[in-house]
Amino acid sequence: MTVKILIVDDEVNICFTLGRFLSDEGYDVTTAEDFNTAIERINQIEFDLVFADILLKGRSGIEILKVVTKKDLNCPVVMITGVPTIETASEALRIGAFDYLSKPVLQTGLLKVTKAALRFKRLVDEKERYKINLEAIFSSVKDALISVDKDLNIIETNRAAEKICNLLRKTSRGKSLRSMEFPCSGQCIRALEKTIFFKKSVEYSQVSCSHDKNTGQVVNLTASPLLDRKGNLSGGILAIRDQTRLFRLERDMKMRHKCHNMIGKSEAMQGIFSLVDDLADVKTSVLISGESGTGKELVADALHFKGHVSQKPLVKVNCAALPENLLESELFGHIKGAFSGAFKDRIGRFEYADGGTILLDEVGEISPRMQLRLLRVLQEHEFERVGDSATIKVNVRVVAATNLDLLEEVNNGRFRSDLYYRLKIVEVKLPALRKRREDIPLLVEYFIGFFNEQFDKYIKGVSDDVLQRFMKYSWPGNIRELKHAIEHAFILSKGNVLELNHIPLEVSQGNTSVSNSTTKEELLVALNKVRWNKTKAAKVLNISRQTLYRQMKTYKISNS
Repeated sequence: MTVKILIVDDEVNICFTLGRFLSDEGYDVTTAEDFNTAIERINQIEFDLVFADILLKGRSGIEILKVVTKKDLNCPVVMITGVPTIETASEALRIGAFDYLSKPVLQTGLLKVTKAALRFKRLVDEKERYKINLEAIFSSVKDALISVDKDLNIIETNRAAEKICNLLRKTSRGKSLRSMEFPCSGQCIRALEKTIFFKKSVEYSQVSCSHDKNTGQVVNLTASPLLDRKGNLSGGILAIRDQTRLFRLERDMKMRHKCHNMIGKSEAMQGIFSLVDDLADVKTSVLISGESGTGKELVADALHFKGHVSQKPLVKVNCAALPENLLESELFGHIKGAFSGAFKDRIGRFEYADGGTILLDEVGEISPRMQLRLLRVLQEHEFERVGDSATIKVNVRVVAATNLDLLEEVNNGRFRSDLYYRLKIVEVKLPALRKRREDIPLLVEYFIGFFNEQFDKYIKGVSDDVLQRFMKYSWPGNIRELKHAIEHAFILSKGNVLELNHIPLEVSQGNTSVSNSTTKEELLVALNKVRWNKTKAAKVLNISRQTLYRQMKTYKISNS
């Protein structure tokens, strides 16, 4: 399409000269010798560029610039002046002029400014087309979409957000999401805060999200960071999918394949889902037990986020990762000067979790002294920071997790019985994956969807050989090992189906016994896998080295 240019100047010879320069370059040029003619031409023709003299027989080219700006035309305006001054140029640029030229206008300067102005117009046109396309996509998507900047100020919402979130598009733009009152738990705000802080996508499933116009609503949340090509963060976008109908259907069928982020249709998992529902709003201690990799942390997440304290903190502590003195400070905090290196006061994890939930992972690894301190918190809901005598009261739900048989630890004198029974008001026992094999296809489907998004692939599924192998394998690493096996296959696969040669050798050629393997066998599998490197074996089993050594001694395992 030929570029259309308007030249406005009350000197005929200037219009002619500039018009000839531009016509020789292939541009379609129109001229006007006064303000009224110029406005008439602008109303009739869609120009790509306007050159206007500032002085026009009692009128001003600045007025033409104002008309173009008021009409919101995507048409750069270049001012021409015979007596250039800083004031004139500043006024023109302030109002919106692209540039200005001084008389006499030279051909080289004219063509240079013309090319720059048209290049700018193309960029603006492209941006406008992108904006229109984006708005069309926003409007057509059935999921609620909310985009925010780094400070959680709303940039844009779509029509679905009005229905799902009761968030009006016209009145919500520019407002802080944090300052708006929502009748739900506010999980969407925390999802965006987390994705902006870590620059990673965050997902929450089956979140209660009700308002006056849509009660009993259940949604899935996906928050993703908005990053440029260099990884710089500009904000985030939240997608909210209404899952109410599906949730009610599953509930009515008395069969759920998912509870928060836990997946399973087996009888064992259905029992756990029901137990989690019963415990979600009960302020009592819960002990989660199970082998490494069975999903104990997911149970803790579900207990917290499905309850009425979901908007309060969920604090997680790996008790085996820190020595006793550091663990004490981590849990209870300390005051300045309490020990070497304590240069300032520090709040502990129990204080951070006040009003919410604290997960004590690998609780079976803590020392007798720490067991006593923890017992007092459970009984009295109070403690002192390290080095301080002031008592601090907290209202925290304690959820503990372990892969040990704590009752055996009690019988062997390594764990306090009073603490054991305080922690185990209710116990959630997670089955090993080999004991819930009917859940494997569901887990495979879930992880394929997860890694399709992560690796930007479209894997349809696994071959019959792979699924058969998965169903027979003993899975000493449980769900974590299954996840890693599928991730391994994704990396190697070039097609759209995961084949047997894509999965790790220890799975494709490992133990296929469907009988209940013992802890001893699992230890041997892990040790052989890493050529008896104890540190690596402990990581594979997700236990501490002390636990590994103790279990090796119990089962009389050695490589000599």
